[in-house]
Amino acid sequence: MKVIETDRLILRTWKEEDRDAYWQINQDPKVIEFLLGSMSKAQVDIFMQNCNKGFEEKRFCLFAAELKASHEMIGFIGLSSMQWEAHFTPAVEIGWRLGSQYWGMGYATEGAKAVLAYGFHTLGLAEIVSFTAMLNLRSIRVMERIGMMRDLRDDFTHPKLDLQHPLSKHVLYRITKL
Repeated sequence: MKVIETDRLILRTWKEEDRDAYWQINQDPKVIEFLLGSMSKAQVDIFMQNCNKGFEEKRFCLFAAELKASHEMIGFIGLSSMQWEAHFTPAVEIGWRLGSQYWGMGYATEGAKAVLAYGFHTLGLAEIVSFTAMLNLRSIRVMERIGMMRDLRDDFTHPKLDLQHPLSKHVLYRITKL
């Protein structure tokens, strides 16, 4: 089901036909560089089911991102509830993951701006956060382009990673109602 539409994107719930394309995205070494590894097809199935269930329950999820012109599924852009505790939880996070062939075209920024508007104006959220490994400069740039702000005091060590893990140090960005 289409939820958000921008000039070039449709952000929607997930369909069975998205499975293989999303699995392929998660096999790309560039895409998973700042993640803990690729996803199996079973993990993709669970991810898609959880997203759609989240939308049914909360009216938001990590939406499948589709190009309007070609109807090609290119990844996700959306909102998720935090599933672990940190100094900034409970919180709703904005996130994105696109196939590397779609990087540098402004899709993440375009979709994320629309998702922020949806979160604030449709859902009535007061604040939305985003975080990533300190090394992930591409995502940090998107956070900054969509108006999110970083307070160095909010940076944290990811609670699910060992302190020595190269991805354990994270930055936190926030934005309040537009």
